[in-house]
Amino acid sequence: MAINNFPPFIKENYDIFEWNHASAILENDFPAEWDDIISILTNFRLHKSHIIIGGGGRSLVSQSLDEPFYSIGWVEHEFNTQISVDNEIKITPTHKVDCVKNKVALEIEWSNKDPFYDRDLNNFRLLFERDAIDVGVIITKSDELRQIMERLGIWSKYGTSTTWISKLIPRINGGGGGGCPILVFGIKKSLFVED
Repeated sequence: MAINNFPPFIKENYDIFEWNHASAILENDFPAEWDDIISILTNFRLHKSHIIIGGGGRSLVSQSLDEPFYSIGWVEHEFNTQISVDNEIKITPTHKVDCVKNKVALEIEWSNKDPFYDRDLNNFRLLFERDAIDVGVIITKSDELRQIMERLGIWSKYGTSTTWISKLIPRINGGGGGGCPILVFGIKKSLFVED
C-alpha cells in the first residue's frame, strides 16, 4: 500500500513516512495489527489538557495513545536476546518496546529528548535482524505542532531538543533502523482539541 492509499482521515491528520514498504507488510501480513493502528489513530485527539498537565514519567498524551493498544492485546515488552559465539553466550539486552503484538513493534515518542529516536531505531534494527519483529512503527509529533506549543506558552517544555518528526526522518534515511521496515506517524495540529 502506498502512502497515497491510506485512509483519508489518516493522510489529513498525520504526517506519514515509510521505510522499506512497512505499510504494505502491515496491511498484507498483519491485517489485524494494521486495523488496530488505523482505528486507534483515527480515534485519537490531542487534548490541550493532556499537553498542559503532563503526566510525570509517562505523559497523558502517551497514555491516551498506548492505553487503547493495551486494551486490545498489545503489550509493553522487553525482548531477551543473546548471541552464542564459540559456545559462549553473550546477553544482548534490548530496550522495552512500548507496544508489541505478534511481530509488530510500536513506539510512542511524544516528548522525550530526540536521542531516544536513536535508541528506538537501534532496537528495531536489532530485533528485525534477530527475526523478532517484522515492522517498527513510531508515533511522534509533527513539526506543525510548534505553533500550538508557542500559542499555549509551553514551547520551552517541548523545544527543539525533543522528539519531532523532522529529527526522526533523517535518522531513518541515514540507516538508523537498518533494514527494518518502519512506518512513522506525526500528529498534526488538526487533531488538537481545546478542552
